[in-house]
Amino acid sequence: MEITWFGHANFRYRHGDTDLFVDPFFVGNPSAPVTYDQIAKADVILVTHDHTDHVGQALELAIRLDAEVVGVHDTIQNLIAQGLPESLGVPMNIGGTVERGGVKIKMVQALHSSITGTAVGFILTMPDNRCIYHAGDTGLFGDMELFSRFNDIDIAALPIGGRFTMDAQEAAYACKLLKCNTVIPMHWGTWPILAQNTEAFDRELKKTTPDTKILHLEIGKPKEI
Repeated sequence: MEITWFGHANFRYRHGDTDLFVDPFFVGNPSAPVTYDQIAKADVILVTHDHTDHVGQALELAIRLDAEVVGVHDTIQNLIAQGLPESLGVPMNIGGTVERGGVKIKMVQALHSSITGTAVGFILTMPDNRCIYHAGDTGLFGDMELFSRFNDIDIAALPIGGRFTMDAQEAAYACKLLKCNTVIPMHWGTWPILAQNTEAFDRELKKTTPDTKILHLEIGKPKEI
C-alpha cells in the first residue's frame, strides 16, 4: 500500500489499482505540492465534511476522472445539486459500510461541525486486512475506544493542529484509545493559526502511548508501507 499526503488533511491511499482520496483540498491549500488538474487518476473520493478545506475539489475531480464520491447523505445530495452526476454519488451515514476496489469503507462519527449533514471519519480495511482510521476534523471523544474494540487499527491519521481540532496532547491520548500501531499527524502547519510542527505531539505521544510510532510523511512524496 502507498500513502501520499498532499498537505493539510488531503491524502491519497493507493492499494493495487485503486486510488482512494480523502478530502482533496488543493485550491487554497498553501502546502499542496501539485494542483488538482495534475491529478491523473482517482477511483474513489471520501469527504469527511464540507468545509472548504476538506471537500476541496472533490466535485471537479469526480467529474473529470469519473470517480465516485462517498460522504454523508446530505453532503452528497448537495454535491449532486452542484453538478455531481447522481451515478457518482455514494451517500451513506454513520455506522454504514460500503466496499470499493476491495477496500471496506466504514463511516464513523467525528466531533466537529459541517455545513450539511455531519462531520465524520472513515475506517478503511484494505484487501490485505490492514486497517486505517482517518479521523477527519475532530475533537477528542471517548468512543474512539470502541473503534479499537471492533477494529485492529494499524494506522491512524489524526489532526493535531488545535484551534479547530484536537491538539497534540489530545491526539496522543486518542492513540491510547485507538490502540493504533502507527499514527500520521495531519491538519497542522497549513496556516499560522495551527500548530506549526509535530514536536509537541512527539513529546506527548512518548508520555501517553510510547508503543505507537509516528509516521512522518513528506508532503507530496509517496510512502510505501
